[in-house]
Amino acid sequence: MKKTNNIKAIILAAGVGSRIRPLTDNCPKSLLKIGDKTILEMMVSHIQACGINEIVFVLGYLEHHIKDFVGQNFPDLNVHFITNEHYADTNTGYSLMLTEEAVKDSSFIKFDADVVFDIEILKNLIASEHDTCLCVDKNINLEAEEIKVIIDDKGHVIKASKEVNPNKAVGESIGIEKISSETAQLLFAELKEMMKDKANHQDYYESGYERLIAKNVIFNVLDITGLKWTEIDTVEDFATAERIFLHSVTKTLG
Repeated sequence: MKKTNNIKAIILAAGVGSRIRPLTDNCPKSLLKIGDKTILEMMVSHIQACGINEIVFVLGYLEHHIKDFVGQNFPDLNVHFITNEHYADTNTGYSLMLTEEAVKDSSFIKFDADVVFDIEILKNLIASEHDTCLCVDKNINLEAEEIKVIIDDKGHVIKASKEVNPNKAVGESIGIEKISSETAQLLFAELKEMMKDKANHQDYYESGYERLIAKNVIFNVLDITGLKWTEIDTVEDFATAERIFLHSVTKTLG
């Protein structure tokens, strides 16, 4: 495994999680429990186990819940809390833009806070020869909601968005990416330019990726097909996460 001294983690956790209400009426989505562990606890534990101990959180909705949880459960973590004051009116592109000062000249791995995943995915991402890449599951039923990825014959990303035609996509981007320090600088500049226009405030960070791709910045793909993961947007997704991950825990213990 590559050294992770100069890799930071970014966790985007500002959102309301409106589609999974009422579960998020009084609890941030990342603090929902799968078995006896919260989504966030599993994520941070995986990050630390892979040798990354500096995490930048972007918070908004019920942010004090997350700050308290991290402080109590991970007291030794080198942590930066950034508040997206406009979380109700912006999206992940805006939230990611806010991390520039905390990231500085480091590379980073970005996590959507609602993804539950096998630690092998993160190990493989860190070990990947590619400095900038998206984790993509190729064995997935692609529908309108997924971030769908099109690649060229070299395996480079051409498109990554919900608008991509499922028939042309190679798979779904799962919400975990590794971004090199060089690409990070370009990305922050692109996001800042985008966010000058309020019409872009609801854009996802993938819009920033696509704008860089149009300028010949290379984004690669890490195939994580066959490894366990799920994104939790709805009550049905939550049930899926319990089925996938609680079953594997029970199996291991048995």
